[in-house]
Amino acid sequence: MRDPRSVNRWRRFDLWDERPLRLDKFALEDAANGFSAMAGPNDPAPSLTVADGRVVEMDGVAAADFDMLDAFIASHHLDLAVAPEAMAVDSAAFARDLVDIGVPRAKLVRLARGMTPAKLAEIVGMLSTVEITFAQAKLRARRQPGNQAHVTNAKDCPLQLAADSAIAALLGFNEVETTLRVAKNCWAAALGCAVGAAVGSGDALFQCSIEEAEELRIGMAGFTSYAETVSVYGTEQSFVDGDDTPWSKAFLVAAYASRGIKMRTTSGAGSELLMGFHSGKSMLYLEARCLCAERGMGVQGVQNGGIDGAPLAHSVPGGGREIIGENLLAALLDLECASGNDARMSESEIRVGAKIMPTLMAGTDLVTSGFGAIQRYDNSFGASLYNGEEIEDFLALQRDYLVEGGLRSIEPGEAWAVRARAVGAISAVLEELQLASVTPIMRESVVAASGSDETETFSLGEVGRISDAIKDRGVTGIDAVKALLRRGFEPEARNLYGMLKRRVSGDYLQTAATIRNGRVVSAINDPNEYRGPGTGYVMSPERRAEISRFRDAAGRAEILAQEGALQREEQRRYLLTERGAAAAGTDPQEVVIALSPAWNLALFKTTGNHPLSAVLRALMEGIEAGGGKPRLVRVRHSADTSFLALTAARLAGSGFGIGIQAKGTAVLHQRDRLPHMNLELFSMAPMVTLDQYRALGRNAARYAAGERPEPVRVPYEGESLGSRFYVRTAILYGIETAAIDPNAPPVELEARYL
Repeated sequence: MRDPRSVNRWRRFDLWDERPLRLDKFALEDAANGFSAMAGPNDPAPSLTVADGRVVEMDGVAAADFDMLDAFIASHHLDLAVAPEAMAVDSAAFARDLVDIGVPRAKLVRLARGMTPAKLAEIVGMLSTVEITFAQAKLRARRQPGNQAHVTNAKDCPLQLAADSAIAALLGFNEVETTLRVAKNCWAAALGCAVGAAVGSGDALFQCSIEEAEELRIGMAGFTSYAETVSVYGTEQSFVDGDDTPWSKAFLVAAYASRGIKMRTTSGAGSELLMGFHSGKSMLYLEARCLCAERGMGVQGVQNGGIDGAPLAHSVPGGGREIIGENLLAALLDLECASGNDARMSESEIRVGAKIMPTLMAGTDLVTSGFGAIQRYDNSFGASLYNGEEIEDFLALQRDYLVEGGLRSIEPGEAWAVRARAVGAISAVLEELQLASVTPIMRESVVAASGSDETETFSLGEVGRISDAIKDRGVTGIDAVKALLRRGFEPEARNLYGMLKRRVSGDYLQTAATIRNGRVVSAINDPNEYRGPGTGYVMSPERRAEISRFRDAAGRAEILAQEGALQREEQRRYLLTERGAAAAGTDPQEVVIALSPAWNLALFKTTGNHPLSAVLRALMEGIEAGGGKPRLVRVRHSADTSFLALTAARLAGSGFGIGIQAKGTAVLHQRDRLPHMNLELFSMAPMVTLDQYRALGRNAARYAAGERPEPVRVPYEGESLGSRFYVRTAILYGIETAAIDPNAPPVELEARYL
């Protein structure tokens, strides 16, 4: 134990030091060294000079001094037909328009095309966190939000990838993204995820995040339907360091699109700082440069908002605000926004929960750019903001606020069935194409496994050999379709083939395109037209019911059914018999116990899981042990604990009584006290033990004998009793109050234990 004389330190700091938050590190604001979220002192002032149809100056830099990003933005992002009007708009007025429901999205998007990076960053920097969130709800491209999953595992096992991809689709993820522990395993992983994503509705798009050229080859073979890991940076040197230019990225974007593969680029706060080339500018300004370049590339969308740099962005003041500001800029530039809620930016669950809320409230085209649908240790991207362990936490947030996060609850039976189907389908493909043999033990272990620690399947090396065979033999998506058909997996074959056909039509190359119920939905045919309450995305009654459903949710009917089962057990333990109207007693040793209206009639167990027969026996034994005489009554005119106890005290010859509800809350009272000025209260019924009920009875008898005993203390260690017990408590008390007869007098009871 610390010697309190050794240092002047309040011991609360010791507690704070043990919190997970202490594992997070925070940076001093230091704009010169890149630690600035928004409105940095070195950010340029917005400016634009156009002469003879050409940009000759932008954000304080003459055309002759443009770096590659300036040149690209000036040539390919700026709409010079709009730019003079857009740059002349007062930034504060435009910022107000972003949160004005009377100003249509289309007007704002049109003007944004003529704004320079500094102008865009200045405008968003004027908005508060709440205003950014509201503006995002108004500006996102697609009306209905969606979500994206990470599906990976530590063994790169295609069987597990298939099963987990099918689960991701079942949960409602619109997109599935994988990556590898061993890069060469990418072909086997792509096959596994593509087949797994085809189970069920077959609506989930799939990508394999790997080296860009290899990823394109996998896409051309027909295994992937979208890509997003084409990185864009906000400084020239960051591009040079990566052997890239905006033009090379634009060429890659076009290459994907020409093969019918949906394409997003990736940018986000902190990337330039991590690479050491931040130019002393704020993170938001650098991201504005990225987004202008990305729009100029012709890409349909971006994943942005921190991404891998999220922990760095959150280390500086305003970092969380900057990240959602990035997402807003993407929407303002009419790009699909896959919000960067993939990297886990904190060890604090409070900060993690807080980070998702602005995005979840506003809704973006994809609320996460990688929710770990697998366990954290299996996430080869690194732990996501949310992982498989926390899926139900996220579902609860959706349910709490009735917001669209894209996911749904699943039941154990349907999860098992879809995993079994996915493992069967990928096993059929591997065997039919003579890529690998899959044993029953392998299948069974993967279907049941929560993560790769529990599977008996391929080693990393064996997966590598499968992957090499797929690549070397030129196996394609069509080969997988044929294999599925030959083995009787017709629905999966049809879904996989349907995805290949969609690539020919190119429908899902539209901005913010996804697939729902077999139909391409995008910003073209499902545009966000939010103009205030009742407009934009309004959750359907069916979707509301789906979000409201939750595993283990209980209602009055379920509680009554449980109590009915307990009734038969209690009838074998004791009998309570009514003996007529209760009268006031005269014995000075008498302590009355007043039972609530539904005690042993509709309710039979406390919230602390004690049978009511045992609780009553403990109270009676305690009174007897203290030298008193217990007497039982049932109070029917009230279920309030204070009035139960006060009624008991007024009937007792001693003037002391105990009132107890069936849910376990108990009060020790005296006849001449005000209703809520009791002697002792057991308010935390779920924590009360039988010994403590016994002690309460003993204290009542000691009061009757003229003593002043020490009140019984129920130990409390800060448990969150509300979240665990309030639903059951409210339902139980509702059953109690339904049994009230306000005109009925108390009745005498006799207890006989069997």
